[in-house]
Amino acid sequence: MSATEDEMTAWFRGQSRLSPDRFPIGIGDDMAQVTVAAGASVLITTDMLLDGTHFDLQTATLGQVGYKAMAASLSDCAAMATVPLAAVVAVALPPGFGEVELKELHAGIARAADRYDCPLVGGDITCWKGKTPFAVSVAMLSKPAATHAPVRRNGAKAGDVICVTGSLGGSGRRKHLEFEPRVREALKIAGSVTVNAMMDLSDGLSTDLNRICKQSRAGALIEASSIPISADARMQSDPLAAALHEGEDFELLFTLGRDQWEALRRLWDEELALTEIGIVTATDHMEIKMSDGRTVELKPGGYEHLTGEE
Repeated sequence: MSATEDEMTAWFRGQSRLSPDRFPIGIGDDMAQVTVAAGASVLITTDMLLDGTHFDLQTATLGQVGYKAMAASLSDCAAMATVPLAAVVAVALPPGFGEVELKELHAGIARAADRYDCPLVGGDITCWKGKTPFAVSVAMLSKPAATHAPVRRNGAKAGDVICVTGSLGGSGRRKHLEFEPRVREALKIAGSVTVNAMMDLSDGLSTDLNRICKQSRAGALIEASSIPISADARMQSDPLAAALHEGEDFELLFTLGRDQWEALRRLWDEELALTEIGIVTATDHMEIKMSDGRTVELKPGGYEHLTGEE
């Protein structure tokens, strides 16, 4: 059996010999951090989206694809509560794509760029030979916020409250093309209270929570009845499974101390819902308490990038 994405990421991290002074955050988080001068740093992320995997040009417009490509990288900025700065975009075009298609794609990119004050500053255009799918890749820079350090995945502590924003599941119906990256909300949360760990939900709650647990050397116990299941997920045969495993929700998953959670609840005045779904435990595994009272193991069941399967 071939290695999973997380196993390969861990291998890459093991091969790395990065200086922590020059690179305070390296392989394995939502963004890497690079020191550029004394007391100054930038963070960088990149995402590649493929026709047939992340979108389908038989049903999605190029404007929607451009927006999603930028929004996915903006969601990485939100994952660490950093401030977006600028992006470059590279596209690999199939035969037949030209000026009209590129302008439509650009319109979608610009819509996300303008909304989150993250301008497109350059990129690259190339064409495939033969029948090969369309691909778009975004590289984005951000900077640390003035009020707090970038929030990493590895800081969850036993006793922390586990929280999510918004609602989960069913993104394939529409949300994965029109989601709002939670940049502003992440900055407000991390600027108001101490958040111990955070990331965005791109590959499914079960998979992404497992990443926080693994990197924090902790476990988790979540309540099935507390998970905010979206209206689209409730239209499916197993709404809970959709909320746990489907992915591309691009909501925030974060942990913080009980006192910090209570403080955040008191001050939160945004329309976006924050929901407590469980606690971090001093174990090495994840569990879920079902609505019938049973507590069972929660296995990562989200999207696997190296196989394209859930």
